[in-house]
Amino acid sequence: MNTQPQSADEPARSAPNRGAPTRCALGLGSNLGDPKANLDAAVRKLEETEGVTLVARSSDYRTPPWGPVEQDDFINICVVVDTVLSPQSLLKRCLQIENELGRVRDVRWGPRVIDVDVLICGMQKIDEPDLEIPHPRMGDRAFVLIPLAEIWPDAPLADGRTAAEALETCPDQAGVVRLG
Repeated sequence: MNTQPQSADEPARSAPNRGAPTRCALGLGSNLGDPKANLDAAVRKLEETEGVTLVARSSDYRTPPWGPVEQDDFINICVVVDTVLSPQSLLKRCLQIENELGRVRDVRWGPRVIDVDVLICGMQKIDEPDLEIPHPRMGDRAFVLIPLAEIWPDAPLADGRTAAEALETCPDQAGVVRLG
């Protein structure tokens, strides 16, 4: 299901009585069980979240695991949402979705049923122990940049580049394969 209700570059829809929504990007990945079904379930849960509107979903990409742990390939996607939730509330909801889908955190960078990362929240910059926005390492990770640039090429990264600009020099792109 490659839902793209509107382009990520179109103006955000307003939410009644809660202020103007913020355009955010999330990165999702899975490599346990049925990764495609896990991603679809996570996106459905995001869509069902009050104050969150799905704007765009990237294609699915098979990607090699990142980090020192041997494991199966991942399927990764990015989604763009408009939300009236604060960045901290959005993170809390993402972690709740991970828990609802059975995520167990035992090995850093290890296999997982689902991972939902907050990458960007408008032009906000946050540096807290449990939340860094924009995500500080996404500009070097093809498994994030390729799906993100597909749906929001002008997404603002921490270093001032856009997702499309960062993708021009990002290593390891050959290992990322778009799925049919």
